[in-house]
Amino acid sequence: MGISLTISAAALLALWKIIAIDIILSGDNAVVIAMATRRLPKDQRNKAIFWGTAGAVLLRILFAAIIVFLLNIPFVHFVGGLLLVWIAYKVLVEREEEANVQSSDRLLKAIATIIIADAVMSLDNVVAVAGAAEGHLGMLALGVAISIPIMIFGSKAIVRVMEQHRWIAYVGSGILAWTAGKMMAGDEGVLHWFHLSYGPFVYAVAAGVAILVVSAGYITNKKAEREEGTLI
Repeated sequence: MGISLTISAAALLALWKIIAIDIILSGDNAVVIAMATRRLPKDQRNKAIFWGTAGAVLLRILFAAIIVFLLNIPFVHFVGGLLLVWIAYKVLVEREEEANVQSSDRLLKAIATIIIADAVMSLDNVVAVAGAAEGHLGMLALGVAISIPIMIFGSKAIVRVMEQHRWIAYVGSGILAWTAGKMMAGDEGVLHWFHLSYGPFVYAVAAGVAILVVSAGYITNKKAEREEGTLI
């Protein structure tokens, strides 16, 4: 009985740690969901959030089992960062008209964007969660599952703010680009290549990438608005 209680207490503690880590680290993931779904019709937005989040969670659980192997591959963070830079730019410059004309295709694209971006951004998150699980795989899956509503409601709140204030989309894109820059510059292979340690170099690159992506998105959007005005 004593052993059973000890195991249950340890599993419960692991569960609480997993939930806490997911809450703290899922802020940028909520931004991904919001950015990917903000131009969808409201009836399709919930579908994209549900299926995108479900796919992302399944990948997180899978990653937890193979994360040590993944993180030992040189430049895996760098490649993931490059992919996230592209996502940060694309979700910022997609036009409203395209969303209306191709809503069914956009739904699948939004789901794919959520899954891919979450998978890329969750490499480090999964390390923290897997460590907190301390071998309790059931608690790992349960903890990640409990974090789903947090990601969903967080993303919906962000979308509502974006609908009222267009500039919030640039902030969201900047957050994704900052994360991408940190992943790229903080990759162990990159730091070893340049004989650097994790510090000012990483944050300088992250800031540069964020500024570059947001500026490129702003210029592209302004150009598209001028062209639309000319057509009208």
